[in-house]
Amino acid sequence: MSKILLGCIADDFTGATDLANNLVRAGMRVVQTNGIPAQALTAEVDAVVIALKTRTIAPTDAIAQSLTALNWLKQAGSRQIYFKYCSTFDSWYGANDDAKRGNIGPVTEALMDAMDVDFTIATPAFPDNGRTVFKGHLFVGDVLLSESSMKNHPLTPMLDANLVNVMQAQCQRKVGLIDYRSVAAGFDAVTARIAELRAQGVGIAIVDAISNDDLMRLGPALADLPLVTAGSGVAIGLPQNFGIQATGESAAQAAALPAAKGWQAVVSGSCSQATNAQVAAWQASGQPHKALNLAAVLGSDAQSQAEVQSVLSWAKPFLTRGPVLIYSTADVESVKTTQTLLGSDATGARVEQALSAIAKGLVELGVQQLVLAGGETSGACVLALGVEQMQIGPQIDPGVPWCYGLSSKARETAGVNIHLTLKSGNFGSSDFFVKVFKLLQ
Repeated sequence: MSKILLGCIADDFTGATDLANNLVRAGMRVVQTNGIPAQALTAEVDAVVIALKTRTIAPTDAIAQSLTALNWLKQAGSRQIYFKYCSTFDSWYGANDDAKRGNIGPVTEALMDAMDVDFTIATPAFPDNGRTVFKGHLFVGDVLLSESSMKNHPLTPMLDANLVNVMQAQCQRKVGLIDYRSVAAGFDAVTARIAELRAQGVGIAIVDAISNDDLMRLGPALADLPLVTAGSGVAIGLPQNFGIQATGESAAQAAALPAAKGWQAVVSGSCSQATNAQVAAWQASGQPHKALNLAAVLGSDAQSQAEVQSVLSWAKPFLTRGPVLIYSTADVESVKTTQTLLGSDATGARVEQALSAIAKGLVELGVQQLVLAGGETSGACVLALGVEQMQIGPQIDPGVPWCYGLSSKARETAGVNIHLTLKSGNFGSSDFFVKVFKLLQ
């Protein structure tokens, strides 16, 4: 295997495909591994994205897994490391929703320590999906993060849009800002600002970006940083540092996937506003859909297993006619009510277990085109399916591509290859579920 140019660590599976999608569109050959690879890759690639499931686990655990991923990427010869987190900058908060217990800061500092670097940047900006940073404040569309639907997120509520404050609360190092004026002025201004911040003892700098042009200008100024931390947006400006330029033909070749076959299904566990709208659009289209019985899932193991079998029995006759949707998606108040039964962590774990068992059962029934919605849901389902590596294909909506993976479970039996989409809860147009299979044909 050739030396990897860019080695990436993503804190959830949908975020990993989001990042890989942007790199492919920028001309890089990319493979995503779901979890830390058990052996060396054989494919000739420019970048590897290691997808972890660390976004909503305790920081100590997130650090340990991230450092293991770093070691693998360093041994593979990665010239630069990219730590990728969500474009809403949220992570594990703990039972008391204490913002100081988020894990973006601790993981960033652990990577810096392990790599012996004194400075890096942080920005979740992704303008194509309405995530922009201005004067250090994160906007979702036209509103501050703290005024968006993220303020009511049942797992990771975001109550402060000032990213300098949020990051500083999670870090030992001093956090500063590279504002829009420096970014707009280009390479010389950004590098001068980095030097100024370093002289002031700043170790991590939030970076403003309100457009893709900002991200493209920022890219060259990051070429000499051993470690970059960001959402997926910054990725569009990095391939140029390695002499890679995207053309229409090269991008199409990089995103080409084998022909799709088999039955189709959507499994949705996200409770985001965007996914709720996507479920509603599916329901309005008249296509088959079934909500998970959460009372059964949160009951005894026998009740949960019975619910899984009931859902699969329901799905089987419909699958021969077209795609089906199975979901636990619900509005915020319903989720909070459910969480009071077992607590948020236990509730999430039980729902993920049920949805992953359903995803596995659907593949065993013959589903080979599978959409997974929600970062935690996607991670649990992909792990249950045993999908170890994925080829990144064409974009459906910004940050969401079709992928092609091989299930190790299937490889042991029928050798079934599956097309997958791992959709972040906040991403995608309202008709995403309705259009997604048409775009694969």
